Amino acid sequence: MIVLLGASGYIGEAFERVIRERGYPLTPVSRKHLDYTRFEVLVDFIKTVKPSLLINAAGYSGKPNVDACESARAETLAGNTLLPQTIAHACAITGTPWGHVSSGCIYSGAKIVLNGQIRAEKDFTKPELRHLAESDPSVVRGYNETDEPNFSFRDLPCSFYSGTKALAEEAIDGVGQSYIWRLRIPFDEIDHARNYLSKVQRYEKVYDNVNSISHRGDFAKACLDLWQARAPFGIYNVTNPGYITTRQVVEMIQRILKPKRRFEFWASDDEFYRFGAKTPRSNCVMDMKKLLSTGIKLRPVDEALEDVLRNWKPAL
Repeated sequence: MIVLLGASGYIGEAFERVIRERGYPLTPVSRKHLDYTRFEVLVDFIKTVKPSLLINAAGYSGKPNVDACESARAETLAGNTLLPQTIAHACAITGTPWGHVSSGCIYSGAKIVLNGQIRAEKDFTKPELRHLAESDPSVVRGYNETDEPNFSFRDLPCSFYSGTKALAEEAIDGVGQSYIWRLRIPFDEIDHARNYLSKVQRYEKVYDNVNSISHRGDFAKACLDLWQARAPFGIYNVTNPGYITTRQVVEMIQRILKPKRRFEFWASDDEFYRFGAKTPRSNCVMDMKKLLSTGIKLRPVDEALEDVLRNWKPAL
């Protein structure tokens, strides 16, 4: 039996679909029916159903984007930091393995290898770094699971959302039998307000940067694969290997979907933050070596994007 918290959310839906495809008994849990934010309520529930795995896909990301978290800080902190702590200790006291959907948004930029030296660069909008990312991917390294977050309350600036996600990882890492699965910018072939590809197609102006991203279904499958393979508990980056620039995404959309609209880009970071955003955005590259070393496979990011766009399902 798998218990799924946040089953009605964007990532929760993907988990539910994959779990049912694999034939596992599933109990999706909604806060309308069970207030799992209350420790004693959650402990009693876990003791009653005795799940072999509990998945936390719940949280607060803000609508339509993380800017909303800046004016809903209590809700953001409760959903992204306090709730995972409650779940971690409830699972620890009952001896229940569990997985938490975290985020790679606790990082900014990537690591660069030049002249045999590796250094972290937080801002990939610099022309010389952008040129390197596009012309020589071999010099770009992602952040791995042991790298300290550099887009958090301990390493400002950051968004309030990212700060709460980093705090949660600090609070739950090593508590009980837990997986921390880091998601980045989810996408798939289904047109949806939370889908990165849907957002890119609807923005009045597009913000260009360099990112690792996660196919929603690939993410859920890889997380379950880790548990099924009895991989060691701990933190795992779960993105499609490689990285992509927003301009490359737009070029793929234009080539495959052939939209009638013309895409315009923000001229600079200054313009984007003056008119298009209220809080800093995380843009980063993630290292996938740890997950891949377990034998679990994910499609490279460009292959996943190509497949998704060729099977695009527009909203009715």
